[in-house]
Amino acid sequence: MAMTPRLEMRQGQALVMTPQLQQAIKLLQLSNVELQEFVEGELERNPLLEREEGSAEAQKPASDSGDAQQLDFDTGVAPAEAALDVSVADMAPDLSANELSEAGAAPMTDWSKAGSGKGFDDLPGIEETLANDLTLAEHLDAQLTQAGLSPVERLIGGVLIDAVDDWGYVRADMRELARQMACGEADVLRVLGVMQGFEPVGVMARDIAECLTLQLKDRGRFDPAMEKLLGNLELLGKGHFERLQHICEVDRDDLMEMVAEIRALTPKPGAGFGGGAVQSVAPDVYIKQAPDGTWLVELNTDTMPRVLMNQRYYATVSKTAKREEDKQFLTECAANASWLVKSLDQRARTILKVAREIVRQQDGFFDKGVAHLRPLNLKTVAAAIEMHESTVSRVTSNKYLSCARGVFELKYFFTASINSSDGGESHSAEAVRFEIKGLIDREAESEILSDDRIVEILREKGIDIARRTVAKYRESLRIPSSVERKRKLAHGL
Repeated sequence: MAMTPRLEMRQGQALVMTPQLQQAIKLLQLSNVELQEFVEGELERNPLLEREEGSAEAQKPASDSGDAQQLDFDTGVAPAEAALDVSVADMAPDLSANELSEAGAAPMTDWSKAGSGKGFDDLPGIEETLANDLTLAEHLDAQLTQAGLSPVERLIGGVLIDAVDDWGYVRADMRELARQMACGEADVLRVLGVMQGFEPVGVMARDIAECLTLQLKDRGRFDPAMEKLLGNLELLGKGHFERLQHICEVDRDDLMEMVAEIRALTPKPGAGFGGGAVQSVAPDVYIKQAPDGTWLVELNTDTMPRVLMNQRYYATVSKTAKREEDKQFLTECAANASWLVKSLDQRARTILKVAREIVRQQDGFFDKGVAHLRPLNLKTVAAAIEMHESTVSRVTSNKYLSCARGVFELKYFFTASINSSDGGESHSAEAVRFEIKGLIDREAESEILSDDRIVEILREKGIDIARRTVAKYRESLRIPSSVERKRKLAHGL
């Protein structure tokens, strides 16, 4: 059969990711601080938008329904909600994990800049420091510019700076970086060697041993014995001094002097720099207990920007617009303003709906504490409120609730399930982690609990858990092993 070209007409349905829908989905995952910044930008760009304030109407988000004090959040699904409640993981690559990570809170900053190794007399004044919150990346980039490297080497240096964490360590595989930049691994290592001479001393190291080595070389205190000691930091952490004496070929006094030198170094050379201004967490939702024992869920209206479209101004300028491009601009501004108002309204509704379901599912936590957290996943909440899991995931990112027990991120309440040993109700992983911490905190000097013993105790309480899971939870709590705890207890630490 011969193949010939032909025209066909087909009818079908497809979800189209319009710019407005992308904007509405993006608003869901923004924190309240980022939402304020976004709305401020829209107020500057769109002449038809204005901030809603100075009247009784300022106490409610823009909406088509609701009384003068609060919205009726129990109404049916709004048109904007139907548009928001879709799975767009495969259709919106620009709204993926990269954008979610950019929405994270800024790390803590130490504005003393003590990590630079300068004396107190050399430190900038407090006014200068607060005005110029220099980040570690900016500090390294300034030195890279003055290092006299070639353009290609500066490009490699820029990629290395992007791989530096808040402590000043390069968290990347050199071979993988070389592959991504289509250059030789030797080129990357050469640039890294140059940058390891930057201030603060010890920055750009790939691990703690290399960081301490750089600082000792800068002080002229790096010798074969110290090299052997740094190669066995694990033994030092466990207190095996006799083995270290043998390895380093030194006596006890010399070893103690070497250990004292290491303890005087800075294991986190980048900690003296900030990642931006410190921002306190403002809760999006308040949880309060009513007199009858039920839980009240309220939105924090102070974190909800309220805007409206100035219809009177729009009508006035529409009459005076003569050119076609002016009319098109006004039409776009009106559409964007209307959609933003509805999106902000729907964002508030969705956050409240998800928070209410979390409180309903985890009422034991709010009443009795962490030990009563239940296993919970996104699918359970999504099914209960008739939304998609991706919507719930975006709503719970960078959103916080405040209750009598503190301020918690909404994602905190989604925990894995651990089976019960007696066939009863499953246990929350967070509750089990809390139980492990309590057992270790209460352990007596006469009985330091091993991981195996903790497993036995938990199984007696009906928690079926493996030893490796106990070890994983213990390490996540940064609690040393039973052997290390016994050794510290023996040394009075």
